[in-house]
Amino acid sequence: MVIKIFGPGCKNCLRVAENARAAIAQLGLDATIEKVENIQEFIKAGVFRTPGVAFDNEIICQGMIPSTEKLKDWLQKYLATKH
Repeated sequence: MVIKIFGPGCKNCLRVAENARAAIAQLGLDATIEKVENIQEFIKAGVFRTPGVAFDNEIICQGMIPSTEKLKDWLQKYLATKH
């Protein structure tokens, strides 16, 4: 699984990446985090407000900083629909 964090590299985007790392670790998932900082890539992906989060190219949220707990919840729900 690939978790993409869309943002220009600001402190909010870095916090989302940290929260995502913690969520992955707490759930024991085999996932990688990919930071996307190119604005053209945001647009191609459909992210118009940063930070944005995508699981396997499916946009999960935009314009918010989800907590580790929220990311864990979203990851569990996402994975439940993929199995």
